[in-house]
Amino acid sequence: MLKDRLYYKDPYRTAFKSNVVREGVEDGRPFAVLENTVFYPTGGGQPHDTGKLNGIRVTDVEEKDGEIRHYVEVPLNALIVSGKIDWTRRHDHMQQHTGQHILTAAFIETAGCPTVSFHLGRETVSIDLDTEHLIDEQLDAAEKRANEIIMENREIETRWVTEGELDHSRLRKAVAVEEEIRLVIIPDYDYNGCGGTHPYSTGEVGQLKILGMERMKKKTRVHFVCGNRVLRQLGKKNQVLKEAMGMLSVPEEETAEAIRRLLNANRTLEKRLQEAEDRLLEAEAQSLISGGRLVKAAFSDRPITDLQKLGRAAVAAREDVIMLLAVRNGSKLQFVAARGSEAGYSMKQVASAALEATGGKGGGSDAFVQGGGDTSLTAEELLAIMAASIGE
Repeated sequence: MLKDRLYYKDPYRTAFKSNVVREGVEDGRPFAVLENTVFYPTGGGQPHDTGKLNGIRVTDVEEKDGEIRHYVEVPLNALIVSGKIDWTRRHDHMQQHTGQHILTAAFIETAGCPTVSFHLGRETVSIDLDTEHLIDEQLDAAEKRANEIIMENREIETRWVTEGELDHSRLRKAVAVEEEIRLVIIPDYDYNGCGGTHPYSTGEVGQLKILGMERMKKKTRVHFVCGNRVLRQLGKKNQVLKEAMGMLSVPEEETAEAIRRLLNANRTLEKRLQEAEDRLLEAEAQSLISGGRLVKAAFSDRPITDLQKLGRAAVAAREDVIMLLAVRNGSKLQFVAARGSEAGYSMKQVASAALEATGGKGGGSDAFVQGGGDTSLTAEELLAIMAASIGE
């Protein structure tokens, strides 16, 4: 029976001995099935325990076909095993999972938002709330209520019931099983079916901190951490802040304002740099069109956007000009063709010839085209083909 499993009978138990029922291999991974175990298998949003069996590392624990498989690095080849779980990992999962129960109930109480899914990751935990609209004030209210429940150190009860013994009016959500239903109850606060491991009181969760939220289709995902993870997150953020303070040479309370000033200055510099680059391209275009009405220019390792700007600047400055430009960027040969309003040719002719030669893709209008493809042609050879397409 489920309730006889060691991890349910005592979630604080870390070591045990058991007979080996059988060993096997699945997808190249050896595993062992035991008579009983303290190893919690992945399920209900909570990851599996890790640890050792007879000194051999347990890498995964899954329940399949009613049996718990302990996947190990090498076969045990044993009839009896001594096992020990990684308590730090188990206790962390207990803190995070219980914190999820508390926060989920807090969102129902303070915002009327039920949880539809839960994920316990290595660094953070998340719940998806059944709402598209959630504001910071609602996050704050739920976090405050959750921490009140934690600080009150309320007892956490676990109880095995049948379908007939369920109080459906108190259930936070419908249970997924009909037999051996396990309830996790925080009196006068939360009544929920759950198969995870939990501490005996809410105070063991320590503290809960919401890290942020994001929209997920028609749901809202809330990221948070509990217990020792709060301290780790605080340590990480403090280190980042310390480094930022050092680079900016400002005290902590002035860091945000210093970053704003730096970003504003950077945006100004980027704008000025872009303006300077545009002026250089205009000067380059003037130089190219000074040699005659037909301009052919080959480049290498240059952004196609530069060629586009050169073409537009040239036709704006000279109405009869025809600009044929090609650039080699790695294996790709790209082109731009542009004409002034008095040039008298359609650049679509040029594009058709260039695309046939390169086997690439592109297009445009009668006045401006662009494209390219993977080809062994040189830029100069492509320019010759483009010029010939209009009889030049």
